[in-house]
Amino acid sequence: MDDFMKAALDEAHKGLNEGGIPIGSVIVYKGKIIGRGHNRRVQKKSAILHGEMDALENAGRLSAKVYRECVLYTTLSPCPMCSGAIILYGIPEVVIGENVNFMGEEELLKSRGVKITVLQDSECISIMSNFIKEKPELWNEDIGE
Repeated sequence: MDDFMKAALDEAHKGLNEGGIPIGSVIVYKGKIIGRGHNRRVQKKSAILHGEMDALENAGRLSAKVYRECVLYTTLSPCPMCSGAIILYGIPEVVIGENVNFMGEEELLKSRGVKITVLQDSECISIMSNFIKEKPELWNEDIGE
C-alpha cells in the first residue's frame, strides 16, 4: 500500500473510532497531501459529509488549476455525490481502495475522462465489510437506502 492510500485508510480508522462510517480520503497535489478527511455524517449530523467531501472541504478553497492537477485517494468507490464533486472540480485521477463492498460511479467518472485505479486492498475491504455487518442500518442510511 502506498503512503497516500495508507493516509486515506488512517482517515477511515479515525472515522470508525469516532463512531462514524469508516471511509477515508486524501487529495494529493504534486506529491503532497493538501486535504484529508473521513466520513463524518454521524459525528456532524451532516447529510453530505462523506470522506471525499470532507477532504475537499479540508483542502480549502483552491483554484481550478490546482484541482486539475490532483489525485484523489479514497478507501471506497465514490458515490454519485462524491463523483459529481470530482467531475465538477476536474480532478483527473482517482485511486480507489476497493469496490467490493460498494460500487460507486466509476463508469461515470471514466466517461468524463477520469483515470480510475482500483486496488482491491484487503484492509480497505475488511474495514468496510466488518462495518456493514455490524451496523447495516447506518450503512444503508449513508448510501441513501
